[in-house]
Amino acid sequence: LLFVLGTVSCTLFLAVNGLYSASDDVIELTPTNFNKEVIQSESLWLVEFYAPWCGHCQRLTPEWKKAATALKGVVKVGAVDADKHQSLGGQYGVRGFPTIKIFGANKNKAEDYQGGRTSDAIVDAALSALRSLVKDRLSGRSGGYSSGKQSRESGGGDKKDVIELTDDSFDKKVMNSDDVWMVEFYAPWCGHCKNLEPEWAAAATEVKEQTKGKVKLAAVDATVNQMLASRYGIRGFPTIKIFQKGEDPVDYDGGRTRSDIIARALDLFSDNAPPPELLEIISEDVLKSTCDAHQLCIISVLPHILDTGASGRNSYLDVMLKMAEKYKKKMWGWLWTEAGAQSDLENSLGIGGFGYPAMAAVNARKMKFALLKGSFSEQGINEFLRELSVGRGSTAPVGGGAFPKIHSVEPWDGKDGELPVEDDIDLSDVDLDDWDKDEL
Repeated sequence: LLFVLGTVSCTLFLAVNGLYSASDDVIELTPTNFNKEVIQSESLWLVEFYAPWCGHCQRLTPEWKKAATALKGVVKVGAVDADKHQSLGGQYGVRGFPTIKIFGANKNKAEDYQGGRTSDAIVDAALSALRSLVKDRLSGRSGGYSSGKQSRESGGGDKKDVIELTDDSFDKKVMNSDDVWMVEFYAPWCGHCKNLEPEWAAAATEVKEQTKGKVKLAAVDATVNQMLASRYGIRGFPTIKIFQKGEDPVDYDGGRTRSDIIARALDLFSDNAPPPELLEIISEDVLKSTCDAHQLCIISVLPHILDTGASGRNSYLDVMLKMAEKYKKKMWGWLWTEAGAQSDLENSLGIGGFGYPAMAAVNARKMKFALLKGSFSEQGINEFLRELSVGRGSTAPVGGGAFPKIHSVEPWDGKDGELPVEDDIDLSDVDLDDWDKDEL
């Protein structure tokens, strides 16, 4: 559930810090301890990513605690407040709450739990996953962190996505690049560098995949490439610096685990990512592909072109584009249509033929929506989206429980509208004299 009914008081919202406490058998996980507790563990883990304000999460809590107690000593059960730790949720592609992931033999490939929300169903899934893990070990197909340990002892081995830089290649690759670079300056004899190596390598692969290569992780042997070490004042190892086009390099001072590194890389990626596309709903495919792929899709219904002209419509679109830029880290979808073009959709969202421009935020997974009640302006829309982003706002089910039929329409050509031309009436065959006599 992505919204909380408006009747929930602000004080109650602020008072809820988390759904679990130290007295539970559920292990509280954060960006600080996640790598050590889960990724480096030989155990099977079930991890719930939740938000304290989420009704479904609140209903799951007693079942999750029951399952944790039943599985104690057999399977580890954890929980992440992904509202508080958004970087950790983002790292694992969490788009809605609660999301449950199973971390089995290969901790870098978590599986989504799709089962029921009762303690019985959770325990059954845990034992089934555990059985698979044990059978894989028996047949020699063990994955997971052990392979990471081996790579550390054998000198890395899986550093295929860490880009080695030198005095000669640095400027050409980094300084002329539109991508973001995180560069580790290391010394081969440095113990801390050796400890960082497998974390850096694992993070490089994950970051390359999640940012489609827009954030790159690199390494410089500062004992060999002394010109670079001198230029950037490297005094200790490892030193990590962030390079972005047109900006001075800055030191990375975050944690040294792969989850810490990945979280920072994804933040850098979203800061530099272009705003999402603003698409006109010209077909069913546009609506479905956008709303299915995003946690929320923001749909605006703009006045008819004859009411606003091109300049008026563009001013509304500009407001939407500014809001899409402002909230781009949320990774929402953005759509618009002209009043009357998709009247069934308007009716299902409670807009239905009046009050344009209008805006609705739709959660396609839950088939629920919230309506903009304030003004269709930067300030009004910002207040609406800010409330949604913290889980507040009154919601209603989409009419009919599903998107209605979407009509295929021609995309707007960017021009002012024209009134339809009336057909000329051919009067050549009409005998007006006779008509006049008959009338008389």
